[in-house]
Amino acid sequence: MPEGRSPESRPPADDGRRVVVAGASGLTGGALVESLRADGFSVTTLVRRPAEAADEVEWLTTAEPLDPAVLAGADAVVGLNGASIGRLPWTGSYKNTLLWSRIAPTRALTRAVRELGTDAPHFVSASAVGYYGSRPGVRLDENARRGESFLADLCGEWEAAAFSAGQDAAVAVLRTAPIVHPEGVLKPLLLLTKAGLSGPIGRGTQVWPWISLDDEVRAIRHVIAARLTGAVNLTGPTRATANDLGFALAVRMNRPFLLRAPVWGMKLVLGPDATDALLTTDAHVVPEVLQQSGFVFTHPTVEDAVTAVVPAAS
Repeated sequence: MPEGRSPESRPPADDGRRVVVAGASGLTGGALVESLRADGFSVTTLVRRPAEAADEVEWLTTAEPLDPAVLAGADAVVGLNGASIGRLPWTGSYKNTLLWSRIAPTRALTRAVRELGTDAPHFVSASAVGYYGSRPGVRLDENARRGESFLADLCGEWEAAAFSAGQDAAVAVLRTAPIVHPEGVLKPLLLLTKAGLSGPIGRGTQVWPWISLDDEVRAIRHVIAARLTGAVNLTGPTRATANDLGFALAVRMNRPFLLRAPVWGMKLVLGPDATDALLTTDAHVVPEVLQQSGFVFTHPTVEDAVTAVVPAAS
């Protein structure tokens, strides 16, 4: 069930097991694989090209389904596939790409998990905080209803695909916040800030969910080790606004934070869906399940997350 919790009360512990990762070429997937291997895990990656190493398996390049034997014996399979939501504007064609680049791989994994039955690994599937839409003034834990937006609908279908693995499957969906990293949410902000063009986005007081890459990877590993199931919000524990993030970056780079970006202008350039979903959305998403299961954040504030990845200006 989507609202499930870990059946275990003991603290999670990594013990060098095997994990299968789909989407290992992305920011999160690459960091997750590196972290797991550094700690002695055996990792098999699913790749959309001919396999070049013994620990790679080609998939989704033909109509052939994923062989369930690839997952057999693994402790967990992690699905992180999906085209970047940061590619703008969202044309009708690219919206289809955003959807099917998530649904098709997830369905392929759930089919293999279903075929393995009770011997299937723990299935950990990506989702996003976009599930909640924009909900000003509301504290959003994992029990909050789905919002109303393109991203909310996308996440709803994405999660439904994951949960179609069946009643016997242990499934967790990761409602991940934008990652505070130069290759994540900071990418466009770094360019503007360096040029001295940063400032409030719209009113700037909208609450933005966020998480550091380190804590994203640690949280995924925590979900696996604790065998959490259901929805899990992967977002920092401290509330932050768009201004908080932008100002922390400007301070770190010793640049001004003055120029307000008008909403009408952003919608004209980026389109209304992307502007509403990525820039003016207001959603106070809290990591209730993570914290209740004993997870401790390395970067508890957005300022900590910025400091960890952006060098201080000399």
